[in-house]
Amino acid sequence: MRLIPRLRPGGRVPERGRAVVTWSALALSPLLLLCWTRVGGSPYALPLPAVALPLLVLPRRPGPALGVLLAELVVMASLPLPEFRVDIRYLLIVGIDLAVAYLAAARSPRVSAAAAVAALAAQIVVGTAFELWPGYAATSAVQVVAGIVIVWLAGTTVRLRRQNAEARRAHIAAEAVQAERLRIARELHDMVAHSMGVIAIQAGVAGRVIDTQPAEARDALRAVEDAGRDTLAGLRRMLGALRTSGEPDAAPVGLADLDGLVARSANAGVRVDVQWRGERRPLPPEADLSAFRIIQEAVTNVVRHAGTDRCAVVIDQLDDELVLDVTDDGRGGPQGIGYGLAGMRERVTLLRGDFTAGPRPGGGFRVNARIPVPVGVR
Repeated sequence: MRLIPRLRPGGRVPERGRAVVTWSALALSPLLLLCWTRVGGSPYALPLPAVALPLLVLPRRPGPALGVLLAELVVMASLPLPEFRVDIRYLLIVGIDLAVAYLAAARSPRVSAAAAVAALAAQIVVGTAFELWPGYAATSAVQVVAGIVIVWLAGTTVRLRRQNAEARRAHIAAEAVQAERLRIARELHDMVAHSMGVIAIQAGVAGRVIDTQPAEARDALRAVEDAGRDTLAGLRRMLGALRTSGEPDAAPVGLADLDGLVARSANAGVRVDVQWRGERRPLPPEADLSAFRIIQEAVTNVVRHAGTDRCAVVIDQLDDELVLDVTDDGRGGPQGIGYGLAGMRERVTLLRGDFTAGPRPGGGFRVNARIPVPVGVR
């Protein structure tokens, strides 16, 4: 059986090979200190690698690395070389503190707290039993306790900051998903509501006159068919765009589509008078889409609720904003029902504009939206 598998293409070591190297390094570390007592030579030639090897595998095996460092502390305390034990002890304490800090940053509080207590108890017991700090036992014990507490708190702070950052990223992602769902819901509502209103009215007209005025009934049914086809085509475009790119903008909609809206509304029995003011110039895509959807929803409400045969749409392009005004002289409709007004208000709010809607003093209903347009957009 091959203990260390061959390198994979690209020079990567397989998982089994990394595990063998990791555990071999951990097992070799205490043996280096034992060999040091037998071989002699430079006082730091073997202790330095003995402490460094567990630190190198700390990211993969923090618990066993800390255990090896504590075992090395016991080995060091039993060495018959007292003149070097103090320096090596400080070196091991630094390594142990680093291991505790990493555990506090990478593991749960329960695991890291248990590791900190174990490291603290081992240092105090070994230091007392082997008299590593003769004459300074109390002071050294306080220093050991303070060191462990400080590194554990530092590691815990790092872990909490990382968790908070991950929670913020997850929250931002969830908000983005929710905003996208709301945007798609608004698009579906605005696209379908207008067509369904036209279809309902035309179907009612066809049902009333089919026996007495078959020609008019046929025109009404033709309008129903056209509205249904347009709605299905729009839904297919939106769903197709969602499947491919996640953005339902394969067929952009804007104020350029007002002619079709006017024609469909006329088929439903409501004449829409559109008046443009100011300099007509290209708008940002989000403002162009929202402006069309607001006018579409307002006209749909006139068709469904106003009980009138006409409405007026005024589009005023100022230097820094777009003003939309939709008025009618009908009886209005029940406010606060459905999502029409709420959807229009939400669209305008997202663009940092102002929206008002309500009955007119002389009768009828008015929808007014003011959408900021950055200066210089052409």
